[in-house]
Amino acid sequence: MWKQFLGKISWKAPKSGGGGGGSPTAKSPLSKGAGNGEPPAPPAAAAGGGGGAEGETREDVFLRKLNVCCVVFDFSSAAAAAAAERGRDSPERERKRQVLVSLVDCVGAAEEPLTEAMISGCVRMFAINLFRVFPPKVRSGAAGAAEADEDEPFFDPSWYHLQAVYELLLRFVMSPVVDVKIARKYMDNSFVSRLLDLFDSDDPRERECLKTVLHRIYGKFMGNRPFIRKAVSNIFYRFVFETDRHNGIAELLEVFGSVISGFAKPLKEEHKLFLWKALVPLHKPKTVGVYLPQLTYCIIQFIEKEPKLAGTVIRGLLKYWPVTNSQKEMMFLGELEEVLELTEMAEFQKCMVPLFRRIAHCLNSSHFQVAERALFLWNNEHLFDLISQNRQTIMPIIYPALERNTRWHWNQSVLNVTMNVRKMFLEMDEGLLLTCQRNFQEEEEKRAASEERRKLIWENLERNASFRPVTGDIGFSVLPASAPLVAPTMT
Repeated sequence: MWKQFLGKISWKAPKSGGGGGGSPTAKSPLSKGAGNGEPPAPPAAAAGGGGGAEGETREDVFLRKLNVCCVVFDFSSAAAAAAAERGRDSPERERKRQVLVSLVDCVGAAEEPLTEAMISGCVRMFAINLFRVFPPKVRSGAAGAAEADEDEPFFDPSWYHLQAVYELLLRFVMSPVVDVKIARKYMDNSFVSRLLDLFDSDDPRERECLKTVLHRIYGKFMGNRPFIRKAVSNIFYRFVFETDRHNGIAELLEVFGSVISGFAKPLKEEHKLFLWKALVPLHKPKTVGVYLPQLTYCIIQFIEKEPKLAGTVIRGLLKYWPVTNSQKEMMFLGELEEVLELTEMAEFQKCMVPLFRRIAHCLNSSHFQVAERALFLWNNEHLFDLISQNRQTIMPIIYPALERNTRWHWNQSVLNVTMNVRKMFLEMDEGLLLTCQRNFQEEEEKRAASEERRKLIWENLERNASFRPVTGDIGFSVLPASAPLVAPTMT
C-alpha cells in the first residue's frame, strides 16, 4: 500500500527536461530557496516516476509532503482571486492542491498506524493552513445587516485549498490508524479553542466543514469533551452579552443537538446549567431567527430527557419575550407551543399564571399575525387539555382579552378565531364563562366611571383657569447678592 502511496505523491519532472526522471530545473516552483519562506525542493531521486529515494522511509516521504503543504499562499489580491475563480492558478498553488488531494486519499486508505512524527506533522500543517485572523467586519449590529449577509454570503477565494485541508483533517480524525492518545497530545485544548474560533468565518462552506469536524472530534477525543462544552458556552456568552454578532451559532447548536441527545439520564447538574445559562439566553439577540430551529431542537432534547425542565424553559421564554418585535414574537409563540406539548401538569401549574397573562397580551396585539398565532394555541389538543383542567385559573385571565377582541379588534380573521375560542370556553364551562362575563362588565363599568371622573376633574381645572386669567405684571423683590441674610443688631 505504501508503494502506491509513494507513487501517488512522487514528483514529476518538468516537460522541458529529457527522459522521465530528471531533476527539477531552475524554473520549477519548488526549487526556490528557503529565503522565500518555502521549503526546499525535494531530492532529485524522489522526482522520478517511481517511488521515493532509496533509503527514504514512508515517514520521511509523508513529512516531506506535509512540509510542502505548510506553504501558505496569499489569495487576497484581486488577480489571485479572479484566477482561482476561473480555475487557473499558479503552478505552485496547483501543486500544493494536488499534494493535499493525494494525502487525503492515502490517509483514508492507510492500513499501518501513523507514527507520532507523522501525527505531529499533520496537526502542525492543519494549524498553519486553517488558523488565521479574519478581516474586520465593517457592519452594523442591526438585524437588517444580518439579513443582508444571509442574502449575500461571502466566499473565501482560498477555499479550494482550505477544502482539501478540511477533508484531510476529517479523514485524520476518523482514521483508525491514528492513535487517539498520541493525537490528543497535539490536538490539545489550545488546538480545539482555535478551531472553535473558526466558526465565526463568513464562508458558509467552511462553517459546514467545521461542524462535521467538531462533531467527530467530540465523539473520538472523549477527554476534550468538558473543555469543548465550556468553550462553546463562552462563545454563547460573548455573543449574547457582548458582541451580539457571530456567524456560527446555528452550526454550533446543530452539533450540540446531537451531543445533547447522547446525554445520559438523569442529567448532570452541569448539563442543566448549560441549558439555563447558555441556551435560554440565546433568545435575547435580535438575530435569533437565524438559529431558532437549531436552538428549539436543543431545548426539546433537554425536556424529553427531563420533563421537569419545561417550567425552566417557559420562565426563560417569558423573561426574554419581545415587546416591540412582532416577527420575533411569532417565533416565540411557535417555540412555546412545542415546549407546552412536552409539559406535564405539575410544571404547567407552576407557571400558568404569568404564561397566560403574556398570551392575553398577545391576543390583543394590533399585529394580526401575532394575535392569530396566539389564538391557534387552542388547536393543540395537549394544551387544550391542560387549559380545561385548570380553567378556574386560566379563564378569568383570558376572557377579558377575548372580549376586547370581539369588540375592538380591526382584523376580521382575528375576530372569527376569537369567536371560535370563546365558543370552546362556553362548551367547556358555561357557568364560569358567564361569571367571567359579569366580572368583565363590572370592571368595564368601574373603568368607565373612573374615566368619567378624570374627565370631569380636567374640565373643572380648565373652567377655573378660564375664569381667573393671569394678567399684568407679577411683582417680586430680589435681594442684592451682597446683602447678608441676617437680622440687624441693635447698638
